[in-house]
Amino acid sequence: MAEEFTLASMRRLLRKHGDIRISDGSAEELRHAVGEYGSKVAEAAVAHALEEGRKTVLDRDIRAVIEAASGGSDS
Repeated sequence: MAEEFTLASMRRLLRKHGDIRISDGSAEELRHAVGEYGSKVAEAAVAHALEEGRKTVLDRDIRAVIEAASGGSDS
């Protein structure tokens, strides 16, 4: 799943948090982590939509999964 994200986008994400050099390995590790997390969120969001009897994943499914994972509401 990590292949869906480019190393360049991972480098940009890291650079947003500091003007620092980014190794290829760190960008690759972040890509892998983002891919794994995204895949888990997607799987749970699909399950959430199906549990509610829908065939469409909505933004609220993603939010519900993220809220449940973080242990509550940030809003």
